[in-house]
Amino acid sequence: MKTAIHPKYIEAKIKCACGAIYETRTTAGDISVEICSNCHPFFTGKSKILDTAGRVDKFKKKYKMK
Repeated sequence: MKTAIHPKYIEAKIKCACGAIYETRTTAGDISVEICSNCHPFFTGKSKILDTAGRVDKFKKKYKMK
């Protein structure tokens, strides 16, 4: 391998908006994210259906679901 051409692989902290902090290693340095596995609705099981313009009701009415 050639020397002095590879980026530095340093320790970094990934900070989420919910307050969770993950420690890892990366070439980019510290990273801030808006959503992580602690607060994402898919992973927490708290997902909600956002019904804009009555699409869910329209679907249920179309297929006669209660």
